[in-house]
Amino acid sequence: MPTSVPRWSDPTGFDLDESDELPPELAAELGTGVFGQGKPPHEVPALPELLRIAVGSVGGEPREGQARMAEAVAHSIDSGEHLAVQAGTGTGKSLAYLVPAIRHAVTRGTTVVVSTATIALQRQLVDRDLPRLAGALTEAIGRRPTFAILKGRRNYLCLNRLQGGTPEEPDEDALFDAFAASALERQVTRLRDWAGDTETGDRDELVPGVSDQAWRQVSVTAKECLGVHRCPVGTDCFAERARATAGRADVVVTNHALLAIDALDDRPVLPEHDVVLVDEAHDLVDRVTSAATGELAAGAVRLAARRCGRVVPEDVADRLVEAAEGLEVLLRDAPPGRLDELPDAVGAAVRAVRDAARACVDALGPERKEDADGNAARKMAAALTQEVHDTADRLLDAFDEDAGHDVVWVAADPNRPPALRVAPLSIGGLLRERLFGQRTAVLTSATLALGGSFDALARQWGLPPQQQARPVGGMATAKEAPSDAGGPNWTGLDVGSPFEHGRSGILYLARHLPPPGRDGLPPQYLDELTELVRAAGGRTLGLFSSMRAARQAGEELRERLDTPVLCQGEDATAQLVARFAEDPATSLFGTLSLWQGVDVPGESLQLVVMDRIPFPRPDDPLASARQKAISERGGNGFITVAGTHAALLLAQGAGRLLRSAADRGVIAVLDPRLSTARYGGFLRASLPPFWTTSDPEVVRGALRRLDSAARDL
Repeated sequence: MPTSVPRWSDPTGFDLDESDELPPELAAELGTGVFGQGKPPHEVPALPELLRIAVGSVGGEPREGQARMAEAVAHSIDSGEHLAVQAGTGTGKSLAYLVPAIRHAVTRGTTVVVSTATIALQRQLVDRDLPRLAGALTEAIGRRPTFAILKGRRNYLCLNRLQGGTPEEPDEDALFDAFAASALERQVTRLRDWAGDTETGDRDELVPGVSDQAWRQVSVTAKECLGVHRCPVGTDCFAERARATAGRADVVVTNHALLAIDALDDRPVLPEHDVVLVDEAHDLVDRVTSAATGELAAGAVRLAARRCGRVVPEDVADRLVEAAEGLEVLLRDAPPGRLDELPDAVGAAVRAVRDAARACVDALGPERKEDADGNAARKMAAALTQEVHDTADRLLDAFDEDAGHDVVWVAADPNRPPALRVAPLSIGGLLRERLFGQRTAVLTSATLALGGSFDALARQWGLPPQQQARPVGGMATAKEAPSDAGGPNWTGLDVGSPFEHGRSGILYLARHLPPPGRDGLPPQYLDELTELVRAAGGRTLGLFSSMRAARQAGEELRERLDTPVLCQGEDATAQLVARFAEDPATSLFGTLSLWQGVDVPGESLQLVVMDRIPFPRPDDPLASARQKAISERGGNGFITVAGTHAALLLAQGAGRLLRSAADRGVIAVLDPRLSTARYGGFLRASLPPFWTTSDPEVVRGALRRLDSAARDL
């Protein structure tokens, strides 16, 4: 497997060519040296004592799984052996990795990076966990541990652009829609007002937020940035301040996309670090793949032409406009799906875009010291045009047998113009070389042991089959697998969960139902769902494989039940979840984001229903290409790709049920294949050890008792 870094646009990284050193004014204001780092003034207590202090500070009790995990993380950091650790809900895994991370950073005078997949966990770490932990450990350590959050440059307000350093570029629709233009103008005005109040310029701190279109008017990517030394307001740059703060912190919290760019690109983005802790590691492959995916759409090509039109000869820019029009016509008629071969018409259109973009880049020429305003416009034009060129070139190279291993497809997403996309067939080789080969990595999640083993995800990460598993009873166990002495050393550890799944939850396998069909939910599924929700008195989270199925179920059950039913898409997801949590009689139906994003402990959630095994769509271009490649090498492509995908989502969905030790309830899977198909054993082994039944009367009786007990409280 080639390990060369693919060429993709860097929408989130920092352009360190211009910013390796801060200007004297900014360095003086922020302070030189690394604040909070260096040798502590006295001996730091051992890990068990620090963990005891940390747990006590949040009013918690010692937990065996948490202590085991903390010891394993410390061993991984000290030995350099990578660690994959599954820690079920209620383990307290954040403290289990943060305490040894802080101890390492303080005693070694270094920085530890924590990477998460979701904004919610980032905010939890930065706003709650780390402040509490820093305060609790200050006396024992001898100083207050420091931490920072670091995001991609696009997430920070650009003062130069805000002050007119580069012209605003409204979306094409806004050019012809007076209402859209007016709304955009109001949002940009609000951003200008906010710029005078914010201390960070971080988009996530703007509440309520603004549209992506408005934010693009006041932000830049790394490639569009002039660089701190050349920017007229570089000393006040929000992104550079965030980077400077991160470089002086013990713990830096970031996201998987920025981690991917740092690991896979030759330009360092994150502060120098020797340890990375990857939380929500079950999402790592998808997030890295997303960061490595390129897209070529007519709209982006036209925008590049508009930018170039201000600073290159008209005939050169017009050539790029013509190429965009040709691409648009071709994509409008192209059927969506994977391209195993490059059609002549597609190849001609992409080559026309590539060559026209190259001509524009050449015409832009170098920056001119005497033309500061022109340099900003030139940099903006060059960044996007170079990205268009590189993506077109990568699309063409994907069909060269001697080139890399990329997958190309025509994407036709709802409410978006069609586009060509290109993504790596596998990112395992890249992670193996650029992440695991250069620093110690600890990967953790509540769901890593799929099918009873860590191997399924390890192979996707580029790690060899594990040489030794160290399971803990009470959850899915890890099996031994053939070793690969030539690969990175790593250990898989399952520390279990404090929850007694066999006593707290029931897994209901509705094996009497027919297999799911393609034409919506079968009548029997709607009947079964109605009886389950009625028995539970509401209190139901319905996880569906498609929005079509979720809406069908919502509309049907509103006619049949006298309890409220909410459906994803009717309001902001956060608002729907809040309403669901407030009223135990309410049910909430939805799709993918609800499988992983709902945390509702207590009586409001006592039934989780999944309509079918969440296999990827058969026509999913990337999944089908990966499945085909594995099968051609003699492997089981279905289990390796589709089975792993389904097992991960099933485990995540089942994890919505028990969010506290007092929770009780039922996981109901309507798809009978979970109990009847040959691959059912692999999928069931990915779930916690709930008590299992196929008797609908037993399940309804249990739900009625739970409903009655909750009403009596």
